[in-house]
Amino acid sequence: MTTGVWVLGDQLWTEQAALSSYFPEKKNTPVILIESLKYAQQRPYHRQKLVLIWSAMRHFAEELRQNNWSVTYEIANDFEAPLQAWVKKHKITELRVMNPNDRPFTQIVNNLKLNCQITLVANNHFLWSSSDFQKWAASQKSLIMENFYRSGRKRFQILMEGNQPVGGKWNFDKQNRQPPKGKLNTPEALWFEPDQTTLEVINTVNSLDFPSYGDAEPFRWAVTRSQALQALDFFLKHRLPMFGPYQDAMVTGEETMWHSMLSPYLNIGLLNPMEVIMAAQRAYHQNKLDLNSVEGFIRQVLGWREYLHGVYHYMEADYPESNWFNHTRSLPAFYWNAQKTDMNCLRQVLEQVQRTGYAHHIQRLMVLSNFALISGISPQAIEDWFHGAFIDAHDWVMQTNVIGMGQFADGGILASKPYVASANYINKMSDYCGKCVYQYQERTGEKACPFNLLYWNFLARHREQLKSQGRLNLMLHHLDRISIEEATKINQDAANWLNKIDAAT
Repeated sequence: MTTGVWVLGDQLWTEQAALSSYFPEKKNTPVILIESLKYAQQRPYHRQKLVLIWSAMRHFAEELRQNNWSVTYEIANDFEAPLQAWVKKHKITELRVMNPNDRPFTQIVNNLKLNCQITLVANNHFLWSSSDFQKWAASQKSLIMENFYRSGRKRFQILMEGNQPVGGKWNFDKQNRQPPKGKLNTPEALWFEPDQTTLEVINTVNSLDFPSYGDAEPFRWAVTRSQALQALDFFLKHRLPMFGPYQDAMVTGEETMWHSMLSPYLNIGLLNPMEVIMAAQRAYHQNKLDLNSVEGFIRQVLGWREYLHGVYHYMEADYPESNWFNHTRSLPAFYWNAQKTDMNCLRQVLEQVQRTGYAHHIQRLMVLSNFALISGISPQAIEDWFHGAFIDAHDWVMQTNVIGMGQFADGGILASKPYVASANYINKMSDYCGKCVYQYQERTGEKACPFNLLYWNFLARHREQLKSQGRLNLMLHHLDRISIEEATKINQDAANWLNKIDAAT
């Protein structure tokens, strides 16, 4: 009887469930990691995403070897052929795989035709198991993230004093929405120079003969657990103290602000969520940091990250096809090439994504996703782009983030309102509008910001559906105050602008 372990590319953690099963001798336990070229062709992935995953996998394989595991590393067209050869060579009778984070990959594993038993081991990559989340959901009238977050704080005793939250409040979000006024002394980012292994992967990615996206270089992300721990320590010392107040701000030339940049490492297992949460809590107590910054960061990991993963597995299999507004417009070409738009906010964010595979949550939600929603772009089209474009993207991340939160395509299962805004919000929270060819104050005319045209047009198009969403009643009241003449002009200008996009798509 020989048991082997298949380590997936987003499960690069020595304590992951399949590896941490009981084995008498590591050196007698075959382990395999596989780079699949066919899998990488599912969509035009960002080149830095491919570099991150493949380099991290190669480094993790070497880490396992140093810890006396018997490791096979394969680069192949698909997964099944190297698995078949490996199973035969090592006379494997049972293949253990930690339950994949993504549903499509679970299907891949279940469809394998191997001459051995395949055992899916319960996933320990998240704090809440799928069954735990289902029990919580069954006790709720609706899936409100804030309620889930509070349950997590109590369950794991994070920032708690007995049964009460530290500071007497659960949420300090109102203190974390300051606009970027005046001089902001942002800290430098911690980046890493590629080693020989990463340079080899960069060369491989640059030579691929199938479509991919973005720039492979300069590649500066961590690819080992040691580097990821350095990134965590750097964030705690240099960024967490001021993380809160300006976490929604957007500034030209500021790619990272005070953000942690830890999501790529959390999502592939180089860091685990509880160690990140506990480290932030220790920093709060030891360094007397502002509670709004620490609570805001912990809410992202203990709250949103766990919640989105839980909702992903809780929803039915057809959730990705949700389209509450029945939006069908194709994705504009400028999402793939930032030079094709003259809207400064979109160009700034999209150029950054092309360079780095990264943008922070407000750039994603209130610029890229907001524009897609008010433009009537298919939620499946924009979700597919997000999944390909971002370095921290995975199926469980993007379905809930984009389909549910960003596009409100599920009709309010996940979000309490559509996240839509006019140019006024972008002007308030960024410096983008001051250098744009369009005027953020104008709602009609040649220089009117498209965000204004499309925002008011969106409200008018979907008035009846939006009336059921109480949180937008104030904006619908403002819509009613626009004269018939101006409303007609707004809708005409919006239609002309969308026709221009369609023609260039």
